[in-house]
Amino acid sequence: MNGYDFIAVGLAAVTGGVVNALAGGGTLITFPALTALGIPAVAANVTNTVALCPGYLGGTYAQLADLRGGRRLWPLALVSVVGGIAGGILLLMTGEQTFRRLVPFLILFAAALLAVQNPVRAWLSRRSGNNVEIENEPLSVISVGIAAVYGGYFGAGLGVITMAVLGLALHDTLTRLNAIKQVIALFANIAAAAFFLFSGQVVWSVAIVMMVGALLGGSLGGRMAGRIRPDILRWVVVSAGVIISAIYFVRQ
Repeated sequence: MNGYDFIAVGLAAVTGGVVNALAGGGTLITFPALTALGIPAVAANVTNTVALCPGYLGGTYAQLADLRGGRRLWPLALVSVVGGIAGGILLLMTGEQTFRRLVPFLILFAAALLAVQNPVRAWLSRRSGNNVEIENEPLSVISVGIAAVYGGYFGAGLGVITMAVLGLALHDTLTRLNAIKQVIALFANIAAAAFFLFSGQVVWSVAIVMMVGALLGGSLGGRMAGRIRPDILRWVVVSAGVIISAIYFVRQ
């Protein structure tokens, strides 16, 4: 990679950080950028996971107050770690050729998840406002574990999946469910990233540039909140994901 490539990947990381801060779906920007620069798909996914991992810390820290007194949190965090590692193992076992075949489906799936984010939130808001008190904690543990496996394997759209399964299994406020979702995403991604450190697949020069770019983008996104409508940005990212998926399909 030359200097222009590093500038390109840095700009992609900044853009991904902004998108994550405002609407979610930054991986739909950063992962295709890495493969476009010639990085193999598995290495690109591994590098992307490691590079974007610090961004989850800020989201979790911002909602620490909403997590106090939650007895259900630690079982979910533990199963997130196990699921994240399992997803990482599954990714490395898949192999480059098979994963490249799966990439367009994964990107299309992530774009679809991003597209239904608002309906999912609306449903959760209605549910949290009613008087239904039925909870199914075993279901929440199993569902979160499966979602964490997906998070360790690819990760784009993990937040939407997690919010949906938490809303089905647990009765709580939307704010608290969102805080729990942040912890699950954090633990799943950190576990996968820690596993990837020993995989030999991380392109460290790119990962470091992306870490800086993602942190800068997240900061910019926070300052831009209120100036850009998240719904518009979300549909731009969804459209980009569909187009990118189509390009991958054509190439195959």
